[in-house]
Amino acid sequence: MGELGRRVLVALVAIPLAGYLVYLGGWAFVLLLSLVAGVGAWEFFRIAAAGGVHAFHKAGTPLAAAIPVLLHTNRIGLTQIPLAAGALVLLIVFASAVFRRVGERPLSAVAATIFGVLYTGGMLAFAYVLRYHRFVVDDVAGLALVGLPLVLTWASDTGGYVFGRAFGRRKLYPAVSAGKTWAGSIGGVLLTIGAAWGYTEFALHPFAKLGFTTPGLLLFAVLISLTAQIGDLAESLLKREAGVKDSSQLIPGHGGVLDRFDSMFFVLPVSVVLLTELLVFAP
Repeated sequence: MGELGRRVLVALVAIPLAGYLVYLGGWAFVLLLSLVAGVGAWEFFRIAAAGGVHAFHKAGTPLAAAIPVLLHTNRIGLTQIPLAAGALVLLIVFASAVFRRVGERPLSAVAATIFGVLYTGGMLAFAYVLRYHRFVVDDVAGLALVGLPLVLTWASDTGGYVFGRAFGRRKLYPAVSAGKTWAGSIGGVLLTIGAAWGYTEFALHPFAKLGFTTPGLLLFAVLISLTAQIGDLAESLLKREAGVKDSSQLIPGHGGVLDRFDSMFFVLPVSVVLLTELLVFAP
């Protein structure tokens, strides 16, 4: 089976399974987020190590995976862990640098550890916020709302690829990513606008009773596409500095978790802010 076949097979299995877990919500969804966050953090620390920064990966990986769990247990009342506890954990990581030799770049290790935890577990936690947003009235609505930024991100990536291959001449940012073009960037925005309209009409409105005004839809789609493109470039920058092509080879035909979720880490928090302001209830 070729690479394209592996990519299609993985997508056919992973997308329905992930959608079902989002629909179920609760611990099923939380464990999915924790798995992705933990693997993403592990990959991030591998990239950092390839670039010469050896983070506290044995602490950072479980910390990233724990963020969605703690968010859930706080919501359902099993725990009442204040934000101050997170600050305490960060201080413990910082204090651990004392036991590293200066030549091992202890401050860089602390910075990479804290950033890796927040970049993976912290950003993915916003998917949980969307699933239980105050606009969500049932499990179907929760699935529809979480699916919106996912579909728009995939539309932006697809539009960028198709338009870039067909019309790409001028490079967008060759110092970071040689494959990105201005045509691809514009095509990504256009396809995202179309996907936003289609998703709103055929999923968000009928299943969640939510929608946008026309200006709100355009604003949301454009900003999500641009955010997704920036997220893609940001991970390309990390991998280029570290001298690696993929974050890992865990997903056949797709590379690693960071390779698939790089845009989503940027899109999810932006989506929460924008949707809270732009969504309207639709009859």
